[in-house]
Amino acid sequence: MATVLIIGAGGVGRVVAHKCVMNEHVFTKIVLASRRIKSCQTIQAELPLGKVQVAQVDADITDDVSALIKEVGADIVINVALPYQDLTIMDACIATKTMYLDTANYEHPDEAKFEYKEQWARHDAFKEADVMSLLGSGFDPGVTNVFCAYAQKHYFDEIDTIDIMDCNDGNHGYPFATNFNPEINLREVSADGRFWEEGRWFKTKPMEVKMDWDYPEIGIRTSYLLHHEEMESLVKHIKGLKQIRFFMTFGDSYLEHMRSLQNVGMLGIKPVMHKGQEIIPMEFLKTLLPDPSTLGKRTKGKTNIGIVVRGTKDGVRKRIYIYQVSDHEKCYKEVKSQAVSYTTGVPAMIGAKLMLEGKWDAKGVYNMEEFDPDPFMEELNRQGLPWQVKEMDA
Repeated sequence: MATVLIIGAGGVGRVVAHKCVMNEHVFTKIVLASRRIKSCQTIQAELPLGKVQVAQVDADITDDVSALIKEVGADIVINVALPYQDLTIMDACIATKTMYLDTANYEHPDEAKFEYKEQWARHDAFKEADVMSLLGSGFDPGVTNVFCAYAQKHYFDEIDTIDIMDCNDGNHGYPFATNFNPEINLREVSADGRFWEEGRWFKTKPMEVKMDWDYPEIGIRTSYLLHHEEMESLVKHIKGLKQIRFFMTFGDSYLEHMRSLQNVGMLGIKPVMHKGQEIIPMEFLKTLLPDPSTLGKRTKGKTNIGIVVRGTKDGVRKRIYIYQVSDHEKCYKEVKSQAVSYTTGVPAMIGAKLMLEGKWDAKGVYNMEEFDPDPFMEELNRQGLPWQVKEMDA
């Protein structure tokens, strides 16, 4: 049916490539590209001969991405590279009139800040190019946005509050490691927390607000309030919303290491002089930590990510919990990646599939919750991410 160009050959890129091959009736030509061609070739070798082509590209250079899109005849680009590269890849898609999808919003390379502002600003350009751009088609953001839209469509007349709950209870055996790009992960969790209430954003200190939550199939875990990108779009599209928060679990060892590294300046993103050379502490730390793409075969345990929604239906107060549980070892057995990469890569493939099939079709830049959630929810069950709905006391 279509040619897909996947940019990024890390853990998530591996999952996307594997799942596209499993859906080859839609993705009839699959090209995997990265700055590091060897990473692409490693993934290519895991799959049946001839199913995936590989290419080299510098995703920081719009003209290079445009040239590759034209060369391979891409109908859609799945961007699972670094969030710093979102804008250059989007601009290449505008120039070539190609559909675009990513899993995380734009991050400023020189500032610990992520936001949709500059991506949303490209809405008119995509509309004029007569193609669609879908932002945040991972899990959170992504599936959590669709869960919210599903709750709004099927369970509530009006939603008051949403808590997004993210638990990774996996154990990889290292004293300290990150489950995705260390630079992105550590910038995210060491930043100020933020939540939205009654039309305003409120800030908290990092890890200042916490609560214990009982995650099905895992148990009670301490969960910390963070700022997370999907809240930025959900406050625009969920009618009647009065409060939204995001919580994530962290083990004691992770928090102790992160605080120590922060205290000595190793999470810094500004250059410092070291023996006559400029280095960026965070980038140096990244070279010392385990490569997230190597964690899959070591990781055991489960993830549980979902939303808790309160609101009214037919004048009656109610609360529901929609969640999805994945097993790290089961994910690795299927696609040679742990569950954090799996739960991001599968939704990326699903989003692209729905776009190519015309089930999600609009011109411009959009977030996940702006479309009918039902086709996506059905695909989650079919593609390896079965979900549950739990009715709770209001």
